[in-house]
Amino acid sequence: MSNQRNSPENPPLILASTSVYRRELLERLRVPFEVISPKVDETPLAGENTLDLALRLAQAKAAAVAKQNPHAWVIGSDQVADLCGAAIGKPGNFERAMAQLQLMRGQTVTFHTALCLMKGDSQTTLSVPTEVRFRKLSDEILESYLLAEEPYDCAGSAKSEGLGISLLEAIQSDDPTALIGLPLIALTGLLRDAGFVIPGKS
Repeated sequence: MSNQRNSPENPPLILASTSVYRRELLERLRVPFEVISPKVDETPLAGENTLDLALRLAQAKAAAVAKQNPHAWVIGSDQVADLCGAAIGKPGNFERAMAQLQLMRGQTVTFHTALCLMKGDSQTTLSVPTEVRFRKLSDEILESYLLAEEPYDCAGSAKSEGLGISLLEAIQSDDPTALIGLPLIALTGLLRDAGFVIPGKS
């Protein structure tokens, strides 16, 4: 939870997330906020494509927290990696991470980072795509990377903000922090429209 308090110029704001990465990104804006973990089933629906999955989960996370906090603006976000139409999730362990990286080497993966800002009946939901092209690397290099960074809580098994950048050949996005988990360019626009003063005071 952020140790900042809501300032007079900003309405209450809550980040509906358990992600350390999203919390750290939101702190860049210097806007006071709280963090509340949403209780959401993230199982994909039958026939649901990756973009729709990301959008639905971002909205569901925001709604789960907004229901109990009707006077606050709530941020929900979710990211789904797409390789040839198939979702690539968080690996959870070394073996699954290795399998993911082997599957993605030499390939282009689309990361759909969905964002929802909600308060009562007011909500805006959008998604920012990021195209990531992975290098063709040997199993030895991939193994060395995984043992060094242990990115098992990261969809796609490569942290672009860390050593994972060495696995990538190119990144294309209109919102560079989207790949880390929260598109700050898009979010800044939504927050300002909702009456937030950005940048906030330190």
